[in-house]
Amino acid sequence: MDFVEVLRTAIFALRGNWMRSALTSLGVIIGIAAVIVMVSVGQGTQSEIDKLVSGLGSNRLDIGSNAGRGPGGVRMSASSFYTITEDDAEAIREEIPEVQYVAATLRGSAQLVYAENNWSATWYGVQPDYFALESWSLDAGAEFDGGDYGGSSKSVILGETVRRSLFGDEDAIGQSIRVGRVPFTVVGVLAPKGQGGFGQDQDDVILVPLETARRRLMGAMALPPGAVQEIAVGVAKADDLGWVQGEIESLLRQRHDIKPGADDDFRVRNIAEIVATRTQTTRLMSLLLAAVATISLVVGGIGIMNIMLVSVTERIREIGLRMAVGAGPSDIRRQFLAEAMLISLIGGVLGIAIGVAGALLVGRFGSLPVVLNAQVVGLAAGFSIATGLFFGYYPARKASLLDPIEALRQQ
Repeated sequence: MDFVEVLRTAIFALRGNWMRSALTSLGVIIGIAAVIVMVSVGQGTQSEIDKLVSGLGSNRLDIGSNAGRGPGGVRMSASSFYTITEDDAEAIREEIPEVQYVAATLRGSAQLVYAENNWSATWYGVQPDYFALESWSLDAGAEFDGGDYGGSSKSVILGETVRRSLFGDEDAIGQSIRVGRVPFTVVGVLAPKGQGGFGQDQDDVILVPLETARRRLMGAMALPPGAVQEIAVGVAKADDLGWVQGEIESLLRQRHDIKPGADDDFRVRNIAEIVATRTQTTRLMSLLLAAVATISLVVGGIGIMNIMLVSVTERIREIGLRMAVGAGPSDIRRQFLAEAMLISLIGGVLGIAIGVAGALLVGRFGSLPVVLNAQVVGLAAGFSIATGLFFGYYPARKASLLDPIEALRQQ
């Protein structure tokens, strides 16, 4: 028999018991749909991690205070929370040559007012390297100059969300706004970044020089001299990150006069390690989800094989008649293999449609990120064809090996 005849015969045989064929393909439908949804979610999550890496910087260390309670858990004064200083940042810059950028920062929140408009935003007191560390560029105006950093200049740079909320379509450069109770002059506007890796609005910020933040925005908190909340460190080469972390820890223990065996009054956070841990966790979860989906597909394939074996048993007399009128073992094998693959392909097409729709619904209404691409659909189609071929071969071979005389004797 030629291909057209084999296909026509397979369709006729499946139509003869369409309900059983539909139920048989259900396992393949569920398996293919699950593969598409799970792989799409895994790729979407990996894409979010990549966005997080680009936002945080993989060659970066963040140093913060690690204090606040004295011996026995006794709560200490507010100023004891600030255990790192600008001098620590300067020492890191001077004594560790592998360090490329260093920026000490303070941060807080304040109400911003311009004319009749007001907005609540986060402010950062920064040093010059902060722009490179955070990959900030300016959309308008200019960065702070040496005079701004050297004194307590009332200059401010706005994020795009703040600029839009306060000024709308007006030009913000040169305008005066009030941050809390202090008047500031807008000298620049940051280029928009959009949503960050954790879902936050990265443009809802304002930047001021570090000394300005200490004197004019945090004056009531009575900070220790030179105290900062965080020091960000950028390393030129990723391979040096672990070594630089160890050098920073040794340097700060020495500067803070921490005795051997005593707890550090600072903490060093390695962004690359955090991102790597999250990436590994996501990869393992993706593999687990793909394994579950594959098991569903295997179960569907076993269902196809089981039904085809039943079909061979039910149609032994038909097989004998076909062989008696000239059909060879290869013709019988092709016929039953075509039936198995047709069931699998129909299930695959329906599974792809349901999987694509399911992935789009998860991305639209769920909290999980989804990336759907043609490779996922192609992978699902390949699985569908492989399932029908693999699980349909044994029943087809069994049918082709029947003795036509014995087959004709079956009632």
